Amino acid sequence: MDAVNAGVWIDHSKAVLVFVSKDDAVTATIRSHVPGHPHYAGAQDRGGEQKYEARHTQRLDQFYDDVIAKLDTPASLLVFGPGEAKRELQKRFARRHALRTTSVVVETSDTLTDAQIVAKVKTHAASLH
Repeated sequence: MDAVNAGVWIDHSKAVLVFVSKDDAVTATIRSHVPGHPHYAGAQDRGGEQKYEARHTQRLDQFYDDVIAKLDTPASLLVFGPGEAKRELQKRFARRHALRTTSVVVETSDTLTDAQIVAKVKTHAASLH
């Protein structure tokens, strides 16, 4: 079996996973279903904001765990996207000891179409050979 290289374009709403082997590229999309992040104003005497933050973090962690589970163990992994989700996912790898044997590269990128995401992952995988 050929070594599989992978890439993940990620933000807080979705992750687009791309698996590239010598002959093929396969994609999968995972939606987070995590609602937007409102900002509270005024006094928070009863801890409403803290409770919300805890739930929000738990939902994002579950989303990251779903992404990690789909990745399995690729030979290399490119993680990219426009916001903080890529770094949060990278931290989640370390906490779960996931992908210990995988070379991981993290980059910032704009919002991309699925075709652009696949092309970027293919280019990254080709640069490794």
